[in-house]
Amino acid sequence: MADLIHPKAIEHLPMFVTPPGQSDLLFNFVVVFLLLAIFGIGTLYLRLHALPEQMAHGGSKAKFEVVAVLALIALFTHNHLFWIAGLILALVDLPDIWSPLRSIARSLEKMSGREPEPELDAHGHVRVDHPVVPEPAASAVETRVEPTSNDGRA
Repeated sequence: MADLIHPKAIEHLPMFVTPPGQSDLLFNFVVVFLLLAIFGIGTLYLRLHALPEQMAHGGSKAKFEVVAVLALIALFTHNHLFWIAGLILALVDLPDIWSPLRSIARSLEKMSGREPEPELDAHGHVRVDHPVVPEPAASAVETRVEPTSNDGRA
């Protein structure tokens, strides 16, 4: 080993200096670390970027689509305002204003004596609020139900 070192070099070399012809362990470690760091940071960035979409997934379809479009615009333009707007929209529950208006319209149609028009869903099909469920046939054996008091005792 002593004959491989240049005569003007110091006797004690740092650990990361490798002799000629051997692999550089520090270089290999840094390459692996950098690849893992880039992959990890990219995964974290994309998961954070998809956060508003994941939060809005349980809500209405229209709200989810608007949040998804805002997140996609933010991803392509790198404009954080779109991402923040999508996050706020995903967090806020929008009030349902259409149900009371439909109820008022149905009540007015009944009061005027007109036959109410059937409601259509988003696909143009007649919407059924309460499906007709046939009543079960009376059984031959009747069971008697004992009334219970408020404290749970019979």
